[in-house]
Amino acid sequence: MKNLQRPCLRLIRAFTPVIFAVLLPFSGFCQMDPPTNSSNPWLEWWSFNDTNNWTTALGYDPLSYTNLGVSYLGDGTSLVVDTTSVSWLQYNVWEKDGSTNLTVDVGSVLLWFEPSWCSQSLGGFGPGVWAPLIETGTFTTNADYGWWSWYVDPPASNILFSAQDGIGDQTNYLSASISWTNNQFHFLALTYSSTNTALYIDGAFVTNGPGVSIYPSPDVLSNGMWLGSDGTGTNQCHGIIDDVWTYNYPLDADTINGWFELYEIFYLTNFGSAASISQAPSTPEISPIFDVVAGLGDLVPISTDTGGCVTSSSVWITNTSATVTTNGVNITFTIMGGSNGLAYDVFATPALTTPLTNGIWTWMGQGYQCVTYSIQGLTNSAVFLLLGTPFDPDDKGLTKAYEMLVSHTDPYVVDSLPDGMPDAWKVLAGLSTTDPNLAGEDPDQDGLLNYQEYLYGTNPQVSEGFAVWVSEPELTSGVP
Repeated sequence: MKNLQRPCLRLIRAFTPVIFAVLLPFSGFCQMDPPTNSSNPWLEWWSFNDTNNWTTALGYDPLSYTNLGVSYLGDGTSLVVDTTSVSWLQYNVWEKDGSTNLTVDVGSVLLWFEPSWCSQSLGGFGPGVWAPLIETGTFTTNADYGWWSWYVDPPASNILFSAQDGIGDQTNYLSASISWTNNQFHFLALTYSSTNTALYIDGAFVTNGPGVSIYPSPDVLSNGMWLGSDGTGTNQCHGIIDDVWTYNYPLDADTINGWFELYEIFYLTNFGSAASISQAPSTPEISPIFDVVAGLGDLVPISTDTGGCVTSSSVWITNTSATVTTNGVNITFTIMGGSNGLAYDVFATPALTTPLTNGIWTWMGQGYQCVTYSIQGLTNSAVFLLLGTPFDPDDKGLTKAYEMLVSHTDPYVVDSLPDGMPDAWKVLAGLSTTDPNLAGEDPDQDGLLNYQEYLYGTNPQVSEGFAVWVSEPELTSGVP
């Protein structure tokens, strides 16, 4: 597989009985527009697509940040605030040009949050500290400074919204019991005004409280706000935050619920077992170039779009759908973009990890641009699909995407272990690519070790008996 195109991976995440697509490169993102209306748009949006500078959607830089992590869960890249040292991400409340990022007297805050902890009620320890989701000011025991915070208590028994005004007044506007497990996203929405405060979790109204009358002074607000921690960076949310939106008016319940229902599928993490996703049968190709893993595999061609075909330097999956059958779920999708005549690998996994290369991926087949395919009989509760381009930096017959995701070999070295047997031959023979003792093993028990089978050009998984001894060793199996 020659260096025909830069390496590119595109991801879709499919949940039965519904399938949908998230289009993102291996280190890229997918944006979704926040809920809004034409007369009152959102104030600011933190999509965390820019993980180098952490700029906002409107292009404003943070005041300061340190020890931040990046996750590829959610709808793309997400913010991770979860360290044993200090960690924070600080922004202005008011920008120099007059733009406002947060209002504390009336407004709404929406975000997605996935904890790295379990609530104490589920046998966990919670975050172990007061864990802010968004905060401005500083908490003091006598309320003499000014503070405004939406946060989780140390055992993760409650989520709260509280404030201090700096002149001795303080209040907990609302509090709701939670029982959260780690690695599960929740959609959180807080609305507040002079007459009411309200909390929504996963699209549902949970509780409300009195109107907002206590909040920090402008002098305190001028020092900025923090996402995922307090100003010291010691009290952290210990989790993943994604797509934070702020508004200067309270969103209504229907808008919040509709937003959750529309995009919840991007964040569900109730992954199924990997047992029902297996390597598809491949057909090695020698002409025009050597491809060890090639062919349709488990992909079933449905149709070809001859009229709306688009050629692009990027390739993606679209037109996704799912059909429930007695044998599981059949999913369909169309490969768009890319280049004519290039075969794009399709990989699958039941669960995402960070980084993606640490996951358990299987090869499902190869597809071409503008063709709609089906994968039939999936029984997992969740399936993620990934596209890989035919980029083979060492020309050994395995794409870089395949080596990074499936064989876990070095895409720039022909023999990763090394043990005298090329990675491509091991994959072709169905052998481990990571077993350091592989050369001296004899899986078919025919008296020839794997290394000898490679030299004779025989199949290490099929016993040749004595037939191999009457022929001359080829000294190469034909695998480069």
